[in-house]
Amino acid sequence: MVNIAMWAKAVRVIPRISAEEWQALDVISRWLIATRSAVLVMTFVSAALAGLLAWRDGLFDFGGWLVLTVGLLLAHATNNLVNDLTDHWKGVDRDNYFRAQYGPQPLEHGLLTLSQMLVYIAVTGALALVAGLALVFWRGEPVLWLLLAGAFFVLFYTWPLKYVGLGELAVLVVWGPLMVGGGYYVVTGQVDGRVLWASLPVALTATTVLFAKHIDKLEADRKKNIHTLPVILGETNARRVALVLCTAAYAVTLGLVLAGAFGWPLLVTLGAASWYRLVFQVFRQPRPATPPEGFPPNVWPLWYSAFAFQHTRRFGVLYLAGVLLDGIFTRWMA
Repeated sequence: MVNIAMWAKAVRVIPRISAEEWQALDVISRWLIATRSAVLVMTFVSAALAGLLAWRDGLFDFGGWLVLTVGLLLAHATNNLVNDLTDHWKGVDRDNYFRAQYGPQPLEHGLLTLSQMLVYIAVTGALALVAGLALVFWRGEPVLWLLLAGAFFVLFYTWPLKYVGLGELAVLVVWGPLMVGGGYYVVTGQVDGRVLWASLPVALTATTVLFAKHIDKLEADRKKNIHTLPVILGETNARRVALVLCTAAYAVTLGLVLAGAFGWPLLVTLGAASWYRLVFQVFRQPRPATPPEGFPPNVWPLWYSAFAFQHTRRFGVLYLAGVLLDGIFTRWMA
Protein backbone atom coordinates (compact mmCIF):
# COMPACT_ATOMS: atom_id res chain seq x y z
CA MET A 1 0.00 0.00 0.00
CA VAL A 2 1.34 3.43 -0.97
CA ASN A 3 2.46 5.38 2.10
CA ILE A 4 2.81 9.02 1.07
CA ALA A 5 3.29 10.07 4.69
CA MET A 6 6.42 7.90 4.83
CA TRP A 7 7.65 9.41 1.56
CA ALA A 8 7.41 12.85 3.14
CA LYS A 9 9.12 11.66 6.32
CA ALA A 10 11.93 9.90 4.48
CA VAL A 11 12.92 13.04 2.56
CA ARG A 12 13.06 15.05 5.81
CA VAL A 13 14.76 12.63 8.22
CA ILE A 14 16.30 9.15 8.21
CA PRO A 15 13.52 7.04 9.76
CA ARG A 16 14.37 4.33 12.25
CA ILE A 17 12.09 1.41 11.55
CA SER A 18 11.79 -2.24 12.49
CA ALA A 19 11.92 -5.17 10.08
CA GLU A 20 8.16 -5.59 10.52
CA GLU A 21 7.52 -1.95 9.62
CA TRP A 22 9.83 -2.30 6.61
CA GLN A 23 7.88 -5.26 5.26
CA ALA A 24 4.68 -3.20 5.31
CA LEU A 25 6.17 -0.38 3.22
CA ASP A 26 5.73 0.21 -0.50
CA VAL A 27 8.78 0.03 -2.76
CA ILE A 28 9.13 3.82 -3.06
CA SER A 29 9.25 4.21 0.73
CA ARG A 30 11.84 1.45 0.94
CA TRP A 31 13.97 3.06 -1.75
CA LEU A 32 13.78 6.48 -0.10
CA ILE A 33 14.87 5.03 3.23
CA ALA A 34 17.57 2.76 1.79
CA THR A 35 19.13 5.64 -0.18
CA ARG A 36 19.00 8.02 2.82
CA SER A 37 17.07 10.44 0.65
CA ALA A 38 16.93 13.07 3.43
CA VAL A 39 20.53 14.03 2.64
CA LEU A 40 19.85 14.37 -1.09
CA VAL A 41 18.73 17.93 -0.38
CA MET A 42 22.40 18.97 -0.54
CA THR A 43 22.62 17.66 -4.09
CA PHE A 44 19.38 19.39 -5.04
CA VAL A 45 20.79 22.69 -3.74
CA SER A 46 23.84 22.33 -6.00
CA ALA A 47 21.70 21.39 -9.02
CA ALA A 48 19.27 24.24 -8.31
CA LEU A 49 22.17 26.67 -8.00
CA ALA A 50 23.49 25.65 -11.42
CA GLY A 51 20.03 26.23 -12.87
CA LEU A 52 19.54 29.59 -11.16
CA LEU A 53 22.93 30.84 -12.35
CA ALA A 54 22.03 29.80 -15.90
CA TRP A 55 18.67 31.59 -15.59
CA ARG A 56 20.38 34.68 -14.16
CA ASP A 57 22.54 34.80 -17.29
CA GLY A 58 19.56 34.31 -19.60
CA LEU A 59 20.74 30.85 -20.71
CA PHE A 60 18.39 28.54 -18.80
CA ASP A 61 17.02 25.41 -20.47
CA PHE A 62 14.41 23.71 -18.28
CA GLY A 63 14.54 20.33 -20.01
CA GLY A 64 18.30 20.06 -19.75
CA TRP A 65 18.27 21.23 -16.14
CA LEU A 66 15.55 18.73 -15.19
CA VAL A 67 17.46 15.78 -16.66
CA LEU A 68 20.62 17.04 -14.94
CA THR A 69 18.92 17.32 -11.56
CA VAL A 70 17.29 13.91 -11.74
CA GLY A 71 20.58 12.37 -12.82
CA LEU A 72 22.53 13.99 -9.98
CA LEU A 73 19.97 12.93 -7.36
CA LEU A 74 20.02 9.35 -8.65
CA ALA A 75 23.83 9.36 -8.72
CA HIS A 76 23.95 10.51 -5.09
CA ALA A 77 21.38 7.86 -4.16
CA THR A 78 23.49 5.23 -5.94
CA ASN A 79 26.56 6.38 -4.02
CA ASN A 80 24.73 5.96 -0.70
CA LEU A 81 23.71 2.43 -1.65
CA VAL A 82 27.23 1.58 -2.80
CA ASN A 83 28.59 2.97 0.49
CA ASP A 84 26.42 0.62 2.50
CA LEU A 85 27.24 -2.35 0.27
CA THR A 86 30.99 -1.68 0.44
CA ASP A 87 30.98 -1.22 4.21
CA HIS A 88 28.94 -4.41 4.58
CA TRP A 89 31.35 -6.41 2.41
CA LYS A 90 34.34 -5.05 4.34
CA GLY A 91 32.65 -5.79 7.67
CA VAL A 92 32.72 -2.15 8.73
CA ASP A 93 29.09 -1.96 9.83
CA ARG A 94 29.14 -5.06 12.00
CA ASP A 95 28.86 -5.02 15.80
CA ASN A 96 26.50 -2.03 15.93
CA TYR A 97 28.96 0.29 14.21
CA PHE A 98 28.11 4.00 14.06
CA ARG A 99 26.36 3.88 10.66
CA ALA A 100 24.05 1.11 11.88
CA GLN A 101 22.96 3.19 14.89
CA TYR A 102 21.62 6.41 13.36
CA GLY A 103 19.47 4.83 10.66
CA PRO A 104 18.60 1.59 8.90
CA GLN A 105 21.55 -0.11 7.22
CA PRO A 106 19.56 -2.32 4.83
CA LEU A 107 22.05 -5.20 4.74
CA GLU A 108 23.21 -5.20 8.36
CA HIS A 109 19.65 -4.97 9.65
CA GLY A 110 18.35 -7.64 7.30
CA LEU A 111 15.95 -5.32 5.49
CA LEU A 112 17.39 -6.25 2.10
CA THR A 113 19.17 -9.36 0.93
CA LEU A 114 22.44 -8.97 -0.96
CA SER A 115 20.71 -9.70 -4.25
CA GLN A 116 17.99 -7.15 -3.51
CA MET A 117 20.60 -4.53 -2.65
CA LEU A 118 22.40 -5.22 -5.93
CA VAL A 119 19.10 -4.72 -7.76
CA TYR A 120 18.56 -1.39 -5.97
CA ILE A 121 22.06 -0.28 -6.99
CA ALA A 122 21.75 -1.53 -10.56
CA VAL A 123 18.38 0.11 -11.21
CA THR A 124 19.23 3.41 -9.50
CA GLY A 125 22.66 3.56 -11.14
CA ALA A 126 21.27 2.65 -14.55
CA LEU A 127 18.69 5.43 -14.38
CA ALA A 128 21.41 7.89 -13.39
CA LEU A 129 23.53 6.67 -16.30
CA VAL A 130 20.64 7.06 -18.74
CA ALA A 131 20.20 10.67 -17.63
CA GLY A 132 23.93 11.27 -17.99
CA LEU A 133 24.15 9.71 -21.44
CA ALA A 134 21.15 11.74 -22.60
CA LEU A 135 23.05 14.89 -21.61
CA VAL A 136 26.17 13.64 -23.39
CA PHE A 137 24.23 13.19 -26.64
CA TRP A 138 22.65 16.61 -26.15
CA ARG A 139 25.68 18.66 -25.21
CA GLY A 140 28.66 16.67 -26.49
CA GLU A 141 31.97 15.17 -25.44
CA PRO A 142 32.82 17.52 -22.52
CA VAL A 143 29.78 16.18 -20.68
CA LEU A 144 31.14 12.65 -21.11
CA TRP A 145 34.20 13.64 -19.10
CA LEU A 146 31.99 15.18 -16.45
CA LEU A 147 29.96 11.96 -16.39
CA LEU A 148 33.09 9.83 -16.00
CA ALA A 149 34.35 12.06 -13.18
CA GLY A 150 31.02 11.73 -11.39
CA ALA A 151 31.01 7.95 -11.87
CA PHE A 152 34.50 7.77 -10.35
CA PHE A 153 33.37 9.50 -7.17
CA VAL A 154 30.17 7.44 -6.97
CA LEU A 155 32.08 4.17 -7.17
CA PHE A 156 35.26 4.96 -5.26
CA TYR A 157 34.32 7.49 -2.57
CA THR A 158 33.79 4.85 0.14
CA TRP A 159 36.94 2.98 -0.87
CA PRO A 160 39.65 3.98 -1.29
CA LEU A 161 39.10 7.78 -1.03
CA LYS A 162 37.46 7.82 2.41
CA TYR A 163 40.05 5.40 3.78
CA VAL A 164 43.01 7.66 2.94
CA GLY A 165 41.73 11.07 4.01
CA LEU A 166 40.51 12.16 0.58
CA GLY A 167 36.76 11.75 1.10
CA GLU A 168 36.31 15.27 2.44
CA LEU A 169 38.20 16.81 -0.48
CA ALA A 170 36.09 14.73 -2.86
CA VAL A 171 32.89 16.19 -1.41
CA LEU A 172 34.24 19.74 -1.74
CA VAL A 173 35.02 19.12 -5.42
CA VAL A 174 31.81 17.24 -6.24
CA TRP A 175 29.24 19.48 -4.56
CA GLY A 176 30.93 22.62 -5.85
CA PRO A 177 32.86 22.81 -9.13
CA LEU A 178 31.66 19.46 -10.50
CA MET A 179 27.93 19.71 -9.77
CA VAL A 180 27.49 23.47 -10.03
CA GLY A 181 30.21 24.37 -12.53
CA GLY A 182 29.66 21.23 -14.57
CA GLY A 183 25.89 21.55 -14.25
CA TYR A 184 26.06 25.13 -15.49
CA TYR A 185 27.99 23.96 -18.54
CA VAL A 186 25.49 21.20 -19.21
CA VAL A 187 22.57 23.63 -19.12
CA THR A 188 24.22 26.52 -20.97
CA GLY A 189 27.05 25.05 -23.02
CA GLN A 190 29.35 27.69 -21.53
CA VAL A 191 32.06 27.93 -18.86
CA ASP A 192 32.06 30.86 -16.44
CA GLY A 193 34.65 31.38 -13.70
CA ARG A 194 32.11 33.24 -11.55
CA VAL A 195 30.06 30.06 -11.38
CA LEU A 196 32.97 28.13 -9.87
CA TRP A 197 33.38 30.77 -7.18
CA ALA A 198 29.64 30.87 -6.59
CA SER A 199 29.66 27.10 -6.08
CA LEU A 200 32.04 27.26 -3.14
CA PRO A 201 29.66 28.37 -0.35
CA VAL A 202 27.31 25.40 -0.87
CA ALA A 203 30.28 23.06 -1.36
CA LEU A 204 31.88 24.27 1.87
CA THR A 205 28.73 23.77 3.93
CA ALA A 206 28.13 20.33 2.41
CA THR A 207 31.73 19.38 3.25
CA THR A 208 31.18 20.62 6.80
CA VAL A 209 28.37 18.08 7.20
CA LEU A 210 30.59 15.21 6.09
CA PHE A 211 33.47 16.49 8.19
CA ALA A 212 31.14 16.65 11.19
CA LYS A 213 29.89 13.10 10.65
CA HIS A 214 33.45 11.85 10.47
CA ILE A 215 34.20 13.62 13.75
CA ASP A 216 31.13 11.99 15.31
CA LYS A 217 32.44 8.54 14.40
CA LEU A 218 36.13 9.29 14.74
CA GLU A 219 36.84 6.65 17.37
CA ALA A 220 34.78 4.02 15.56
CA ASP A 221 36.61 4.75 12.30
CA ARG A 222 40.00 4.63 14.01
CA LYS A 223 39.25 1.16 15.35
CA LYS A 224 38.26 0.04 11.84
CA ASN A 225 41.43 1.55 10.29
CA ILE A 226 39.40 4.03 8.26
CA HIS A 227 41.65 7.08 8.04
CA THR A 228 39.24 9.91 7.37
CA LEU A 229 40.69 13.40 7.63
CA PRO A 230 39.32 13.87 11.20
CA VAL A 231 41.01 10.60 12.22
CA ILE A 232 44.28 11.89 10.79
CA LEU A 233 43.92 15.34 12.37
CA GLY A 234 42.46 14.29 15.73
CA GLU A 235 39.18 15.53 17.20
CA THR A 236 40.32 18.98 18.38
CA ASN A 237 41.97 19.96 15.11
CA ALA A 238 39.13 18.42 13.10
CA ARG A 239 36.58 20.54 14.97
CA ARG A 240 38.64 23.63 14.21
CA VAL A 241 38.83 22.76 10.51
CA ALA A 242 35.07 22.19 10.41
CA LEU A 243 34.51 25.67 11.83
CA VAL A 244 36.90 27.13 9.26
CA LEU A 245 34.95 25.44 6.46
CA CYS A 246 31.63 26.72 7.79
CA THR A 247 32.99 30.24 8.31
CA ALA A 248 34.57 30.25 4.86
CA ALA A 249 31.13 29.79 3.29
CA TYR A 250 30.10 33.20 4.66
CA ALA A 251 33.47 34.76 3.77
CA VAL A 252 33.21 33.65 0.14
CA THR A 253 29.60 34.84 -0.03
CA LEU A 254 30.63 38.27 1.24
CA GLY A 255 33.57 38.27 -1.17
CA LEU A 256 31.27 37.59 -4.12
CA VAL A 257 29.21 40.63 -3.18
CA LEU A 258 32.18 42.92 -2.52
CA ALA A 259 33.80 41.86 -5.80
CA GLY A 260 30.63 42.81 -7.67
CA ALA A 261 29.99 39.28 -8.98
CA PHE A 262 26.61 39.34 -7.20
CA GLY A 263 24.46 42.01 -5.64
CA TRP A 264 23.50 42.62 -2.03
CA PRO A 265 20.51 40.23 -2.16
CA LEU A 266 23.01 37.39 -1.75
CA LEU A 267 23.52 38.51 1.83
CA VAL A 268 20.11 37.06 2.68
CA THR A 269 22.22 34.03 3.62
CA LEU A 270 22.99 35.86 6.86
CA GLY A 271 19.55 34.66 7.91
CA ALA A 272 21.28 31.36 8.77
CA ALA A 273 23.56 33.14 11.24
CA SER A 274 21.62 31.94 14.30
CA TRP A 275 22.34 28.34 13.31
CA TYR A 276 25.95 29.28 12.52
CA ARG A 277 26.34 30.63 16.06
CA LEU A 278 24.91 27.40 17.45
CA VAL A 279 27.26 25.33 15.29
CA PHE A 280 30.16 27.49 16.48
CA GLN A 281 29.26 26.91 20.13
CA VAL A 282 28.80 23.16 19.68
CA PHE A 283 32.01 22.59 17.72
CA ARG A 284 34.11 24.43 20.28
CA GLN A 285 33.33 21.74 22.85
CA PRO A 286 34.31 18.05 22.91
CA ARG A 287 31.64 15.57 21.90
CA PRO A 288 29.51 14.53 24.93
CA ALA A 289 29.67 10.87 25.94
CA THR A 290 25.88 10.66 26.13
CA PRO A 291 23.11 12.78 24.60
CA PRO A 292 22.36 15.87 26.71
CA GLU A 293 18.95 16.21 28.30
CA GLY A 294 16.39 17.27 25.74
CA PHE A 295 18.44 16.13 22.74
CA PRO A 296 16.16 14.21 20.32
CA PRO A 297 16.67 10.49 21.02
CA ASN A 298 16.11 9.60 17.36
CA VAL A 299 19.09 11.75 16.31
CA TRP A 300 21.84 10.39 18.60
CA PRO A 301 24.62 9.22 18.03
CA LEU A 302 24.74 12.03 15.44
CA TRP A 303 25.95 15.13 17.25
CA TYR A 304 28.18 17.52 15.33
CA SER A 305 26.69 16.36 12.03
CA ALA A 306 23.14 16.95 13.26
CA PHE A 307 23.87 20.63 13.94
CA ALA A 308 25.94 21.00 10.77
CA PHE A 309 23.20 19.48 8.62
CA GLN A 310 20.51 21.80 9.99
CA HIS A 311 22.76 24.79 9.34
CA THR A 312 23.64 23.58 5.83
CA ARG A 313 20.01 23.06 4.89
CA ARG A 314 19.07 26.58 5.97
CA PHE A 315 22.15 28.19 4.46
CA GLY A 316 21.55 26.39 1.15
CA VAL A 317 17.93 27.48 0.87
CA LEU A 318 18.80 31.09 1.72
CA TYR A 319 21.74 31.09 -0.68
CA LEU A 320 19.44 29.95 -3.47
CA ALA A 321 16.96 32.65 -2.50
CA GLY A 322 19.73 35.24 -2.64
CA VAL A 323 20.84 34.13 -6.10
CA LEU A 324 17.21 34.16 -7.27
CA LEU A 325 16.60 37.67 -5.94
CA ASP A 326 19.86 38.90 -7.41
CA GLY A 327 18.87 37.38 -10.75
CA ILE A 328 15.48 39.09 -10.64
CA PHE A 329 17.07 42.47 -9.91
CA THR A 330 19.80 41.95 -12.48
CA ARG A 331 17.42 41.00 -15.26
CA TRP A 332 14.90 43.66 -14.27
CA MET A 333 17.58 46.35 -14.27
CA ALA A 334 18.80 45.14 -17.66
